Order: sequence, then structure tokens, then C-alpha cells
Amino acid sequence: MFRSSLWCTSLILVAASSAPGLTLSLTHIGPKVRTSHPTLKAARLAVEEARGRQQGSGRLSNPTMGYAFQNESKVSPQTGVFSIDQAFPITRRLSLEKKLSSQLVGAAELEVRDAERRLIAEAQSLAVQLLSLTQQRALRKEQTALATKLSEFVRGRAKVGEISALDAAQAQVDAQRLLLETRKLETTSISLLGQLKPMLGLQPDDALTLSGDLPNMVVPGMGAGWMQRADYQLAQTKIAAAMTDQQLAKARRLPDVKAGLFASREMQDVTPTNRTYTGYYGFSISIPLPFWNRNQGEIAEKAASAERALLESEALGKQIISEAETARREMQANADLAHETQDKLLPLVIEQTDKLEKAYEQGQTNLLTILRAREQRLQLESAALDAVRDFHLARIRYEAATGKHAPAGSAATAKQ
Repeated sequence: MFRSSLWCTSLILVAASSAPGLTLSLTHIGPKVRTSHPTLKAARLAVEEARGRQQGSGRLSNPTMGYAFQNESKVSPQTGVFSIDQAFPITRRLSLEKKLSSQLVGAAELEVRDAERRLIAEAQSLAVQLLSLTQQRALRKEQTALATKLSEFVRGRAKVGEISALDAAQAQVDAQRLLLETRKLETTSISLLGQLKPMLGLQPDDALTLSGDLPNMVVPGMGAGWMQRADYQLAQTKIAAAMTDQQLAKARRLPDVKAGLFASREMQDVTPTNRTYTGYYGFSISIPLPFWNRNQGEIAEKAASAERALLESEALGKQIISEAETARREMQANADLAHETQDKLLPLVIEQTDKLEKAYEQGQTNLLTILRAREQRLQLESAALDAVRDFHLARIRYEAATGKHAPAGSAATAKQ
């Protein structure tokens, strides 16, 4: 029987450990992944790397200082020349470099947000499967209890010769089968917990408890916003950065102009007893002539990169729309299936099973009919739980596709 108690009872999965336990609900998975996932901790260092590069961008190159010395000869005086030179761009190169480095910092931050989006969706999917397995285990235990009760009833009737001993053996086999299915579900839970723990920053022997239940099924309406999704924003930032890089390549067509100051001190011995001192100062300028290289190759490369970034952004937008709509339709289909199973099919099967059990107790039907009816009931109850699980897996895909990380069950109201 698909009872409401399965939804209201706290669903708990515990990994035995001597370490202090961590208890999380489905809504706490996202924040925990953000703060504890090792991959995200490493990814955030890429942002710091980009900020470090930003600090060194858009600056003038360091000036150069020179000193030249020439000793006195018969035809020339002793000369010492001190000079200092500085290169200056005559284009917007420095401001463009600063702008590009700022855009790359934004791109690095968006890459972290996109990694968060994907990893949170993956962790939430594992949590939904674990909670669904808990419900399946509770269902199997309930069915096992019913099968055990039937087995005891049949065994008692068989002892007094009212029914065949074969029926008693078959009832016991059915109870053992359900117990084996419960153990298989426990094994699957252990595997999923092993995948989830590292994503939460836990060690294999740390205890993890998932509490709470799956939220109500609420399907969002069409047309939900998706343009704030991190990877789409990243694509837009890459377009802007590519266009800035293209402008920077054009700015590099003209190399920097170099200007400098120099001063000289001269000394010459006119006679053994007469020494004269003279000197001079001035400035210099060096202007490169872009006759042979106007950076055409880099300009063409950056133009192609900008066009590629634009096309990739358009393709990503179409993909996001398709992902979101497909997930929304899967949500609606699974919600309809769960409601139809719970509201229409299960009540009929439960009523029929109860009638057959009473008929069997009165000797009006055989055990095989009872077991077949119970198997159909178990399949329907399990299918309803699977539909709810698949709904929430689709909901997680939908929220990941639209860039939403709201608490579970907070979607806009639509058809139940």
C-alpha cells in the first residue's frame, strides 16, 4: 500500500562511523557543496590568479636607465653620459589591457559559478536517489511484514492439514524474496553515499544522515528565465573579452614611442696644470615606423575568435532552452504518472488484494492468486515512488538548466 506515512515520516540514511555525524536535508545540499567541495575550493584559486594578473595589467613598462663612460684620449675628453628612457603607447593599449584583465576576472568568477551549478545538481540528484531508496526500503519492509504474516498464517493452517505444505513453503519464499530486495536497496544506498560524501567534503568513514522527505511535486510554467545561468553569462563575457582582445590587437599595430633625457659631463686636461670641465644635456625620442609589420595576423586571429565566441553563445542559448523545456516536460509526465497511479490504480489494486486475502482465508482462492495480486500492488507502489523520484531528478535538471539554486520545492505554482 502506498501510504501517506511514507511521505510524512523522516527519511534517514546513516553510514555507521565513530566520527561525529553530519545531518543534512535536501535543501542544505547546495550550500554544503559550495563551501566544502574540493573541486570548487581549487577553482576559486583560478579567480585569485586572474586578479593577480589584473594587478599587473594596464601599466607602463619600467623606465630604463643608462650610463656610458669614455676615458680621455688625445683627441677627445673624458666623458660620462647618464640617460633615462621611458616607452609610451600612442594608442589605447594600456586601457584596453586593463579592461581585458577585468573581463577575464569576471569570466573566472563565472566559471566557478558554473562549476557550482553542475556539482550542486549532481549532489542533489544523488540525495534524491538516496531519499527515494529510503522510501523503497520502507515499502519493502512493509511488504515483507505482510508476507511474513501471511507465511505464518499459511504455516499454521498447513500444520493442521487445512492447506498444502507447498503453499506454506511458497509463502516463505515470497517473504525471503522481499527481504533480499531490501538488502539490494541497502547496497545501492551504500554506493550512492560513497559518491555523495566526497562532494560534501567528507571522508569515507564520516557519518552522513539525510533527513526530511521529498517536497511536493510542483511543475513550473513555461518561459522561465534562463539568461542568468552562469555558463551563458560566461559566454557573454567571453564575447566581450574577445572584442576587447580584438581592439587590443589593433592597438598593437603601432609600437610604443620611446622618449628620454640625457646629461653628460666632460673633463679634459688642456695642460698638465690646466683641466677644463664642460657638459651638455638634452632629450631623445624614438618613433617606430610600422612599414613591414602592422600586426595583421593577430588582428585576423582575434576577429575570428570574437566571431566564434558569438556563435558558441548562440548555440549554448538554444541548448539551454532545449534542456529546460525537456526537463519541464519530464516533470509534468512524471507528476501525471505519479498522481494517476496513487489516485486511480492503487486504490483499486488495494481493494482487490484485500478481497482476495479474505477469500483465501475462507478457502475460496489459492495462494498463487494472492501472491500475484501482492506483486502487482508492490510494482504499482514502487512505480509511484519511481515517478516521484524521476520528477525530482527532472526538477534538478530544470533548475540547473535555468541557473536556479532555490530551495527544493520553491518552483512556481502550476498543474499538480
